[in-house]
Amino acid sequence: MNGVRQAREDVAQGYRELGRLGLNFGSAGNVSRRVEGGMVITRSGTTVDATAEADTVWMSLEGAARDDAAPSSEWPMHAAILRAFPEAGSAVHTHADACTALACLGEGLPAFHYMVAGFGGEDVRCAPYVTFGTPELAVVAVEALRGRTACLLGNHGMIVTGRDVKAAVAAALRLETLARQYLLARSAGTPRLLDAAQMQATRERYKTYGSAAPARG
Repeated sequence: MNGVRQAREDVAQGYRELGRLGLNFGSAGNVSRRVEGGMVITRSGTTVDATAEADTVWMSLEGAARDDAAPSSEWPMHAAILRAFPEAGSAVHTHADACTALACLGEGLPAFHYMVAGFGGEDVRCAPYVTFGTPELAVVAVEALRGRTACLLGNHGMIVTGRDVKAAVAAALRLETLARQYLLARSAGTPRLLDAAQMQATRERYKTYGSAAPARG
């Protein structure tokens, strides 16, 4: 039970942080965190400026709620992602401006910047549009996330995963920053894309990034 209580706190704090960072507004988006036997997710209709632990729902990954409140309408997508990717401890979905603008063009994020590789591949894919809150949206989101930790959702927004809520929120901010930079670069011309070898070299560097201090002379 203590794990669930901590998860509620993490989810509520993470959702409020999305509002503070300008990544969500009103009741848009949602946050989930894995717990033993299921997940904790923001409830339906909660807002980024007033979310508390009571505004979260503990439920199984098959959809059985253990609380009286209704979970976010996007619970099928969160549950499917946590089932498909056991390494993911949290999923964060936002309607952040730049990511949503790019998703409304039906485009993903190409290898215009080396930091795109930080999401696991040479690009960040855009899933096709599917009605929100449906099992079909969950399917296309999982497919777009294969080999990645983030994807755009066509005509909708974005979703990212992380080892915990804090990491997933940080990833959402990085993705939104990159999407904004990409749209800015496109407004000035045609961005030069990095090739597969350059992106692979970056992914290799990311494997040890921040893990070791430089050798002393």
